[in-house]
Order: sequence, then structure tokens, then C-alpha cells
Amino acid sequence: MPIKYSMRLNLRSKILLVQVLQKLVLPKSIIKRKKFVRQNVPVKRQHASGANLPPCKVHIPMKHSVEEITFKNGLKTLVLNVPDAPVVACEISFRAGEFLLGREKWETAHIMEHMMLGSNSNFATSRDFQAALEKNGAYSNASTSAYDITYEVESAHFDTARVLGLLTQALERPVFKSSEFKAEFGNVAEELEGRSNNHFRTLNIAIREAQGLCSVSDTERVTLMQNVIKDDINSHYNATHSIQNARCIIAGNVTSEHLDVLAKLKLKCATPRISMPTETPIHNNSPLVIIKKDVPNYYFYVDAYATRRFNQRERDALGILSTLLTDTLHSILFGTARERGLVYAMGSGQQHIKDYSSFWLGAQVSKKNASELFQLMVHSLITIREKGVSEKDLQAAKLYMLGNHERSAQTVRSLLSRYSAPYFRDDTIANELGYEQRISEVTNDDIKAILATVLSGPWMLGLLGDVASDHATQLYDILTPLFSN
Repeated sequence: MPIKYSMRLNLRSKILLVQVLQKLVLPKSIIKRKKFVRQNVPVKRQHASGANLPPCKVHIPMKHSVEEITFKNGLKTLVLNVPDAPVVACEISFRAGEFLLGREKWETAHIMEHMMLGSNSNFATSRDFQAALEKNGAYSNASTSAYDITYEVESAHFDTARVLGLLTQALERPVFKSSEFKAEFGNVAEELEGRSNNHFRTLNIAIREAQGLCSVSDTERVTLMQNVIKDDINSHYNATHSIQNARCIIAGNVTSEHLDVLAKLKLKCATPRISMPTETPIHNNSPLVIIKKDVPNYYFYVDAYATRRFNQRERDALGILSTLLTDTLHSILFGTARERGLVYAMGSGQQHIKDYSSFWLGAQVSKKNASELFQLMVHSLITIREKGVSEKDLQAAKLYMLGNHERSAQTVRSLLSRYSAPYFRDDTIANELGYEQRISEVTNDDIKAILATVLSGPWMLGLLGDVASDHATQLYDILTPLFSN
């Protein structure tokens, strides 16, 4: 399941796009460039009813070009150029997450992240810095995960160079004041206390811990943060915030002026790129149960793992599987459950880290409906694994994914988010410009094979609520045949 720590332009002809790109002047500070070109191609379509539709040219959401550059200062940057976009978004991420600190000092990275976009050599207080950054409507934020710390800004195009300059100042010359450490210490505690009320998040973290993955519960983090002192903040910054350990993505109508600001970023730290931790999910022979007497319904996740990372085709097959199972009100699993009045909402998804990939199903369900819903889950998944799905359902899922893909990429920030996770994780440049072709190539056999793979590895059932131990065991036993082959 995903764990989160942290977010139309008119389509132009290929000729116009090329003309615009030819006018883009890149600064001399760039020493390495990789360019990705995409042509519009005819794609065969089929209506959900099975009727053939006339071929159409593929439309690229927020039509853009993709280029990876490396500045002379060493900063690796992915440029997503969207001609005429009125807004520019930028993220700079460091491999500086909590896994580097150990359990006792776990919250150091999070507290430091709160302080970074604050007082620095040019601004006496955090409020002064934020007032300057936001004066023309710009937005800034930062987030910490188990693996990374990411800083982001978004601004009107006319204000982008100034805002990027403020971001680089904050990264280069932070001043970790005692007064701001005290204030952000309190703010982080409040944030964690608030997050602990999110039952899905609480269950997610507990499952990760039980699986042996990098994670600590929000409640324990509030206790552990008492071990963090201001000197820890300085030490973590000095150990992690180097150019070599950073990755940057900028999206919008990117100009040489914008790139020049990034090219001038200077950081004293010389730490090379830090590797992701090695994590191997372990199997649990019993359900994980978090008892909360005041929560009458059951929150649950079923996580299934493969002890290798899937390739792109396998990920696309999993994406189609999610759509087939839960993404729509007429989907195979969720649609049937809704028809029977078993569950109000249901989700599924995938995650890919250094050494593993995972697939998850989750929902909130009443006690009286839990067993029937679990039986339906098992029946649906076994049927797909053994027989696949009808060609009609497969084509309908593909059409839904293509439309949803275009609908969900209407801003430069949403476009940037399509590229950020793989690029920040291991420098992978997502093939978003080939999305339609990728999805069209996935077959029924691909879906059956990837489902069989995730059902043959470690798995876990997690439950939260007023759950009796015997009912938890019963639900676990219902799922067991699914993973027995």
C-alpha cells in the first residue's frame, strides 16, 4: 500500500512544439543532456461494448518535452518543459530520510525539514522568509519520508526566477536558531498527534513495521523526538545536503534564467549519492490486529509482496489489475461488493522500492459484512489468476486508464508528480510520453502472470478496530487459500 509523507493546456501540433523547443535557449552551465522525443501515432480503440472506434492520434496530457541535464555544479535535473504554461513548479530532493538516523534519533530529519525553509543568512526569522517567498502568490512546502527530504516551490511564471533564488538561498545558508527549533519541535509533535487519528495511516505504518520495513508509528515518534537536540539538526544537514546527494525536477515553461538559478546552487557538503536501504519483506503467519474499541468498523489492508522490483510492463499490468478490481463502481470486485451492499469504498494499488514490489487491497467494512467481502476478494482474485478476464473488461479498463491519465494531468504540479518518485528513487525517467502505447500492449496473460507472482510471496493481513481475535483469525483463514499456490 502507498505510504505518503508529504501533492490544460490546449494541445498543439508537433510542428508548433518543435518550433517552441528550438527557441528554448539552455545555459552554458549544462554539461550533459538527454532528450526524449515523442511523435503522435495512430492508436486502435475499442468501446467498452466491444465495438471498434475509429483510430485517433494519441494525445499527451499537458504536452511537454522531457530532458535530463547535469549542471557544472553537479546537480542532476529533470526538465519538463510545457510551452506557454503560466506556472512553474520545482522540487529538490535529498536522500536524507529517517532511515539514516536510527530509531532513537528518528525524528531529526522531520524537525530539520520544518526548519529549512525558515531563517537563513538573508532572513532573520522564518516568517520573514515566508513573507518574501509568498508575496506574489508563490507556494512552498517540504516533506520527509523514511528515505528522502523534498523541498518544493510553485510560482507564477513571471516570479519563478526570484522564487527559485529564495529556495536555493534556504538550502545553502540555513540558520538553525534555538527559538525556531523549539517552535518546530512543538509543531512536529502536533502534526504527529493529528496524523495518529488517521486509522488507515496507523494501520499502514504498523504493517510496514511488522514486515521489517523502515517505519515507526506516529505515537512512538512523539516519544522518540524527545531524544533530538538542536545539534542533531546541524549534523544531519551537514551529512546529507550535498549537490551529489540531490535530485531536481522543474516543470513548466522553463527558461534559461530559471536553469541558471539552479546551476548556481552551492552546498558545502560533499557526501556522494546515498543508496537506498536494503529491505526484505517478511511473511507473518497471523494477522496484525490493532484494537480500538471506539472504532466499530474494521479497517483492513491485505499486502502481498514480491522480493524483486517489477519492470515497467509488470507495473502496467498491476495498474490494469487495480482498475479491473476496484477503480470504478462497475469493477469486478468493488462493483460486485457495492451491488451486494457490502462496502462503501475500496481501494488497491502498488508500490516499488529498491528490493521489492507490492500490491495491496484495502477498505473499511462493518463486522457483519467482513467475512462475505473477504470471500468475494478471494473468489475474484483466484478467478483472474486462473482464467484472466474477458476481452471486453480488459479493453474497458484500458480505456478508463487512458482517460483518467489525461484527466489527472491538468497542472504542471500533477505532471511533475508523475516523474518525481522514480527519478528521486533511482534516477529512472518515467516513460510518460509512451503511456498509451505501454497500456495498449498489456495482455491478459500479463495480468494473470503478475497476479500469480504477487500471490506467491510474503503477505500480510492488517486489521484495526473493535476486532475480536477469533474473527481476525477467521478472516485470515479465508485469505489463506489465495496464497497457497
